[in-house]
Amino acid sequence: MTASLQPAPNEASSRAAAVFRAVPAGLAALAVYVALEWLGFIHEVKGLPATPWNPGLGVVFALIVLHGPRAAAVLFAGIVLAEILVVDTALSWPLVLAVAAIETACYAAAGLLALRGLRLDVTLSRLRDVLMLLAAGFAGACLVAVLLTTLLIAFGDLGSRDVLAATVPLLVGDVIGIAVITPLVLRLAAAWRSGERGFAPALVAEAAAHAVVIGACLWLVTATPGPEGFKYFHLLALPVVTAAVRHGLDGACLALAAVQLGLVALLHLHGHDMRAFTEYQALMLVLTATGLVVGVVVSERRTAERFARAAEARAKAKEAEAAQAGRFHLVSGMASALAHEINQPMTAARALARAARHIVQTPGGDLARADANLATAIVQIDHAAGVIRRTRDVLRRGAPVREPIAVGPLLDDVVAIARADASANAVVLTAEAPPGLPSVIGDRVQIQQVALNLVRNAVEAVAAAGVPDGRVRLSARWSHDPPGVEILVADNGPGVPDGLAGTLFEPLTTSKEDGLGLGLAICASIVEQHGGRIALASRAPGATEFRVLLPASGSASP
Repeated sequence: MTASLQPAPNEASSRAAAVFRAVPAGLAALAVYVALEWLGFIHEVKGLPATPWNPGLGVVFALIVLHGPRAAAVLFAGIVLAEILVVDTALSWPLVLAVAAIETACYAAAGLLALRGLRLDVTLSRLRDVLMLLAAGFAGACLVAVLLTTLLIAFGDLGSRDVLAATVPLLVGDVIGIAVITPLVLRLAAAWRSGERGFAPALVAEAAAHAVVIGACLWLVTATPGPEGFKYFHLLALPVVTAAVRHGLDGACLALAAVQLGLVALLHLHGHDMRAFTEYQALMLVLTATGLVVGVVVSERRTAERFARAAEARAKAKEAEAAQAGRFHLVSGMASALAHEINQPMTAARALARAARHIVQTPGGDLARADANLATAIVQIDHAAGVIRRTRDVLRRGAPVREPIAVGPLLDDVVAIARADASANAVVLTAEAPPGLPSVIGDRVQIQQVALNLVRNAVEAVAAAGVPDGRVRLSARWSHDPPGVEILVADNGPGVPDGLAGTLFEPLTTSKEDGLGLGLAICASIVEQHGGRIALASRAPGATEFRVLLPASGSASP
């Protein structure tokens, strides 16, 4: 039995479909090349089309970069047709075919070098890619110029005196065609693939204004006789650089194409000779390199800014998720203590309600006592509801709200939530805030989370050290330098180790076996977002103290 080497039917049909799609595209590219050669052809030296402007080559080189060396077949067919239809060459057919073969091989190799050797990104999103494209095109143009002049000298169609006159315009024309047209075609192809095919009316108006400025500058440059016209050429940098700064590489490519087309047309209109064409095109090369570099640098910066904004948005989202996780981690550690805290007032309320019911059902019962029992039961229920409400507020997730926050009630809420955890660990928790202290400006839930986290860390540190008379004190005071309200959390625990103090507020820094290392980092982030600061004021054993400085509603102390 022999294995079949024929392609599968589906594979063969897909290849055939690809060929049928490639043929019309190739014919269209060939037509564009010949049309551009007809528009761009002005001069010829000894049968060599040495015009210093070759836009057709720029289009085909872009196709080679996009679709690989196979697209170079369009260049071969285009050169042959252009020699027949445009140049009306006097060269022999073998020489025409040799010229076409040399140009095709050189630019196919240059395109392959750009793609595989230089790792060119065809979207030209970086300065490196633009420079690599220009380098590959320049290398191909130099090789073509050397080989073609050598070939024509060998066949006797070009004398040694004509070498410089033919080689320089040929080299300049090929390089300027690639430098101006190839980036434009590649950017248009990238825009087509991304679906960006429309133009805003404002852009159309701006393009018209640029065209007017470019036309005026070009007319001044080309209408001025002799070398005087070169003095005004630098004026063309104004619209090109403006377009590059406004719209990046795309704006630079369009502006350069407009300048080049207008320059060639007006030079031909005013009857400038081959030498003037070459000199103006050499200046155009400098302007093209400048415009492309400015444009791609602007595009790179805008891309970097866009990525930075996206990364910042992702970081903020992750930070919000971490803060939410921190709130849950904070409260989950107090869940059993909170259950005990709620169970106490609910048990007392149930006993008081049962006693009041028994009094009411007893003939001649003491109704005043029953009323007092019910009133006390209501107070106990309100206390339990307050604990639940404050815990729910800590867990609530939402956008930060900037509002004045009374510091005293804030500390009372923190103590109410954390007292059960402290009691369960045999730690005395107290709070103290002087009367008349200004309010702080910020998000109540977030500031409460910071204070809770510091208090809980202090309670855990004291409990883990086994301090017999463990104490945690939560207080607030006015700070004069800098002005603001300070919230202080002090404990008589073991202190903070030397190696941990320097990185205490960095993520993943923790001394707990089951700690996430996010609590203090989240606290620092929240305080910084409020325009304040957090610090370890004392790390000594028995006198550990954290301080949180927050801006107050007013710049002076009460």
